[in-house]
Amino acid sequence: MKLKVKTLDAKAKGDIDLNDDVFGIEARADILHRVVNWQRENARGTARAVRERGDVARTGKKFGNQKGGGTARHGSRRAPIFIGGGKAHGPRKRDFNPSLNKKVRALGLKMALSDKAKNDNLVILENLDIKEAKTQLLIADIAKLGFGKSALVMDGDAVNDAFTKASSNIPRLNVMPAAGANVYDILNHETLVLTRAAVEKLEARFNG
Repeated sequence: MKLKVKTLDAKAKGDIDLNDDVFGIEARADILHRVVNWQRENARGTARAVRERGDVARTGKKFGNQKGGGTARHGSRRAPIFIGGGKAHGPRKRDFNPSLNKKVRALGLKMALSDKAKNDNLVILENLDIKEAKTQLLIADIAKLGFGKSALVMDGDAVNDAFTKASSNIPRLNVMPAAGANVYDILNHETLVLTRAAVEKLEARFNG
């Protein structure tokens, strides 16, 4: 697959050949659904569990007479009514522990990238170098490139600092290095923007 490469000011900068094994496969809704669910489940926080009656380290020996003590009958210091006893009906740990085969995860990411390329929602830039970290200047450049309502921008090992600062106040424009590429973020934005360096990193990630 061959796409046009542009600069940030929307000038042509040649072509780039995209690997069809990464950007040219047919997307499947069931695979994408599984990967997104796996990501969202991993992001869920779990409640901090308390120690219940069976978890505290106290004796279970009967500590008083059955009769004659003048108090209620008790058989364990681990009961919730005693200091140091277990917590009654406290929060329990809910570890969802989702698992998904690595090959399915990799396939899902390829499908997400291919879906953007197939539907003309993929923009390739030469780099993200800008002279000044000015938000208004960057907004004008984005308008020329046609990023749509939302865009996810990926660079190589690290994102240009000036571009990161200029884009931080632009709504629905998110930036990340190629190492952070994931299915949920790609599908959650209308346009995917990759630099040449990002394309090289993504292709090397699957071919390595």
